[in-house]
Amino acid sequence: MSAVGVRPVPKWRAWLWAFLAGFLGVLVGAVTYLVVGVVTLTGNVTHEQIPQKELGPRPTKIATEAMNVLIVGSDKRDGANARYGKFGGERTDTIILAHVSPKRDGALLISFPRDSLVQLPGCPARAGFPGQREHIGMINESFNSGGIVCTWKTIEGLTGIRIDHFVKVDFTGFKEMVNALGGVPICVPEPGIADRKALLTLSAGRHLLSGEQSLGYVRARYSLGDGSDIGRIQRQQMFLASMAKKAMSGETLADPALLFDFLDAVTRSITTDPQLSVGVMKDLAVSAQGITAGQIRFVTAPWRYSLTSPGRVEWVQPQADRLFKMVASDQVSANLATGEQKIPKSQIHIIVQNASGRADLGTIAAANLEQRGYHIVRVQQAPTYAPKTTIKYTPNGLTRAPRLFREIKRTTTFRVEAGTTERLVLVVGADWEGLKPPKTLDDIDSFDATHDTCG
Repeated sequence: MSAVGVRPVPKWRAWLWAFLAGFLGVLVGAVTYLVVGVVTLTGNVTHEQIPQKELGPRPTKIATEAMNVLIVGSDKRDGANARYGKFGGERTDTIILAHVSPKRDGALLISFPRDSLVQLPGCPARAGFPGQREHIGMINESFNSGGIVCTWKTIEGLTGIRIDHFVKVDFTGFKEMVNALGGVPICVPEPGIADRKALLTLSAGRHLLSGEQSLGYVRARYSLGDGSDIGRIQRQQMFLASMAKKAMSGETLADPALLFDFLDAVTRSITTDPQLSVGVMKDLAVSAQGITAGQIRFVTAPWRYSLTSPGRVEWVQPQADRLFKMVASDQVSANLATGEQKIPKSQIHIIVQNASGRADLGTIAAANLEQRGYHIVRVQQAPTYAPKTTIKYTPNGLTRAPRLFREIKRTTTFRVEAGTTERLVLVVGADWEGLKPPKTLDDIDSFDATHDTCG
């Protein structure tokens, strides 16, 4: 249930997410082999200089030893990419900021919805780009108008996070990386996929996807679930997690030929700033060799569909700014003591019952929870008035209730012993005071790379 009505579907292409997950995963265990092949791999990478004067005033680097990498996906349609449609120029539909912790013991990937309405900076015209004036517009306009330099400037200005490097990859590069891994395992729900636009047909059940199939899978929209962008993003995140696990598995790391083929595909598929050399990547691998899949986390900048501009996205405040500040100062490593953080908020289903005596309070509470990433099953009127807010749960909902409990300012809990559902029932009482401001990464919808696509 949402307070914004029917939602248009933004055109996301998050195929690049899988690239970064696999890339980081392989770096973890590829130290020896990467050192041996560093000369060959160095010759593969394409570089593009970032003119520092065009970035203007920049944020101060707070966590000085952390590494922040801007990741963009190019949908340029010439050469091998022409089969996916033709248009001039080069666009980006995927923007991700990867934060690697100072001790190299964790990585966080923040994705930015491409239809986000934000304050865009002025960028001068440069080779192949017309330039950009200051205005409110979609976040991906910066790449169209000023290339990677303007996108870099935009993300730094919006987040206050100082960027160290950038990486760009395209359709063909993504497919080559999946193929070099020997495919990526995923689960397809009933009744399967038949998507002409994505050039993909798959039966329900487990599959090992090739590069071409993977590209179709992460680009498909209307042939899976309810056709919404929410469902598509969740599916893409699960694909990314599966690819990260495959890249970090013993199957990959113990096979020198497979490992080098993947690293060769990665380095041939990317464009970076000259400072992000293969030597820097090697040093990152050496320092991060103890990292595990559970220490690679993924989060989307808190957002909601715009109430005033249909088809556009607005960032939810203060959650978005709190997230960016936590990342800038590297306050993102806190985890929960119990296992409820392993369950994505999107898989925590909540029935909201309004027992407050205020006609609109149930809908407001549901909208706030949905913005945090929870799945609202429905909003209904409670049969009786309740002075206190209560979370009702069954034994099967035990791991879900604590996560909701700690986000609400004032609430109690009630265990329904006879029930079996995993769903939670939030009874909004007269004492409802709303949600607590997010203090850690776990207060914002996120998950790690241990998640099973069949989960």
